[in-house]
Amino acid sequence: MIKITDSMPGRTTVCDGRELLFFSGFSYLGMHTSPVFQTLLAEGQALFGSVYPSSRIGNLQLSLYEQLEHALAVHTGQQAAACFSSGYLSAQAAVTYAVGKGTPLYAPGTHPALQFPGAVAASGNWNDWLATTVDMLNREPDHTYVLISDAVDPLRGEVHDFSPLARLERKALVLIDDSHGLGILGANGEGIAATLPESTAARYLLTASLAKAYSLEGGLVTGHAADIAAIRRLPLFTASTPIIPANAYTWLKAEPAFAEARRLLRANITALERLTGAIDEVPNTHGLPMFVLDDPSENIYTWLLSHDTLISSFAYPDPQGDRINRIVLSALHTPDDLEMLAAQLVQYYDHP
Repeated sequence: MIKITDSMPGRTTVCDGRELLFFSGFSYLGMHTSPVFQTLLAEGQALFGSVYPSSRIGNLQLSLYEQLEHALAVHTGQQAAACFSSGYLSAQAAVTYAVGKGTPLYAPGTHPALQFPGAVAASGNWNDWLATTVDMLNREPDHTYVLISDAVDPLRGEVHDFSPLARLERKALVLIDDSHGLGILGANGEGIAATLPESTAARYLLTASLAKAYSLEGGLVTGHAADIAAIRRLPLFTASTPIIPANAYTWLKAEPAFAEARRLLRANITALERLTGAIDEVPNTHGLPMFVLDDPSENIYTWLLSHDTLISSFAYPDPQGDRINRIVLSALHTPDDLEMLAAQLVQYYDHP
């Protein structure tokens, strides 16, 4: 059941003249409604306009992009970074480069943005896949394979555990899409980079969207300087329109707002975990802002909708696949919102 709105959703949204609590989407930090954030965007627009009218290899370079890329590399603890106009484009640039470095091995559930034409993602359990893959790589020569995976599975509410890479003995490139971890995971929002094991064999290449947590259209690839230098020579980088400069400006200026929103989001996650702790059908074992309901039917969605609450409920990424029902939190939700949602869930699942 698709709903149509004429306004930007925040903690609520308006559909068919009704105001609904909004627990969907992916603006985890809620920046898109922040007055501070909007002011910074306006400043960036005033300073740099709506677009930078040149390619990244043009003979006139905008210093703002170098500042952003340096900051993104520092933020993720990597040597260098390249920024793009979207997360999808950054992922495609990263995988286009990566498949030239060895035979690609795609993890179960790998997002289409990370898939090169002809890609076949593995099936089965992600943890089993990584353990088996590490064992296989250890029997092969160096630089034979490239591992490709998402950092977070937002459809199952899981943060992937890359610790088996500490056992890796043969050198391999490991490409990870951290779109749903960057800005959320780590003490300062540095994402999955905070938990990746140190390894002399694994060479990490990270890509992410800035839209999911930071509400900014744009993407990045970070990693070893030599890898990033090679990605900068790809047509996907050289011939594409750069990230909107106002977005780059805003990301560089908005860290205090990001930090406060991250604090509020984590408080909301903890609160909803507590409020729904007795409901087995509402698990959250990874501390993420998405609570994936153990109920693939449309019943929970329509019931909550009848009580003025809109959750995420659709098949993704295959529109013909199974429906996935999720509660998605943001920093915008209030304690009253969470208590109301929890009461509705208790009523639906008939828990005392």
